[in-house]
This record gives sequence, C-alpha cells and structure tokens, in this order.
Amino acid sequence: MEHGSKIVSSAAIRMALTDTREDEQALKRDLASIGIRAVAVDYGGEFAVATKKLIERAIVAAKREDVIKDSHYDEGAVAGATKEALGQLLPKAFGLNVGGKLAIARCGDHIAVCIYLGIGLLHLNEIGIGLAHRVAPDDPGKEGYPSR
Repeated sequence: MEHGSKIVSSAAIRMALTDTREDEQALKRDLASIGIRAVAVDYGGEFAVATKKLIERAIVAAKREDVIKDSHYDEGAVAGATKEALGQLLPKAFGLNVGGKLAIARCGDHIAVCIYLGIGLLHLNEIGIGLAHRVAPDDPGKEGYPSR
C-alpha cells in the first residue's frame, strides 16, 4: 500500500508522542499492518552539544529496525530530515536542556522524521515539535533511479 508524505508524517508524529515502550510497540504493529515501518528513540541532554549524536542515533535506529536500508540514499534522507527537524527547534532550544523522542516513519519512497521535545528552563518548560520529510527510493534498482 502506497502512502504519501502527509500520512507518513502523521505516523512519525504519532510515534513521537507515544508515552511508553508498550505504546510504541502497539503503534508500530498497527502502522506495519498498513505498510508503514516506524521506529522511535528517546533523547535527553543539552541541545546544541548533542545535535550530531541525535542525527547518528536516528540513522542507527532506523537501520536497526529495518525502517531504512544500509544505503547512502536512505541514510542521507534520514540525516537531512533529522537536521531539518532540529533546525526548526533551534530557536527555542539552543543552550537549554531538552528531553523527548525522535521518531521515523517510512512507506515506499517517503520518509518522515518528527522530534518532540520538552525544553527546560528552571521549572518553566517549553514544548517543541520539529517535522521534516524526505524522499528516498525504496528500491534503488527500479527503473528511473541511478544505479551505483
């Protein structure tokens, strides 16, 4: 079943908003039943220092859970979407501690990354969501895609 960017992005948002591992696993199964692969990872720390590490964690988690293949198309799409989503959060989170969840969803050529964060400043917490979409061929060997 083919889904466009809107449905895949919605799946990533839903995964990022899950409260527990059990909720994540249940949603992951529901999404798989309609052809969407998804993964979520928790995150916490100082925003500016950990940007590179969060991009790396996104790629590793997506590979580990078979959301993406071990290809430069997929890795680049996840890295680019994660960086874009982080960029959307930068004005609120720079220099502050954050904690939350990053989620990735994929169906066909569509990949979406959602980052949901609580942004801490004393006891006055802010909330932020960054969302980005990329396209990467789900089957790089099919007609129309360059071969390696």
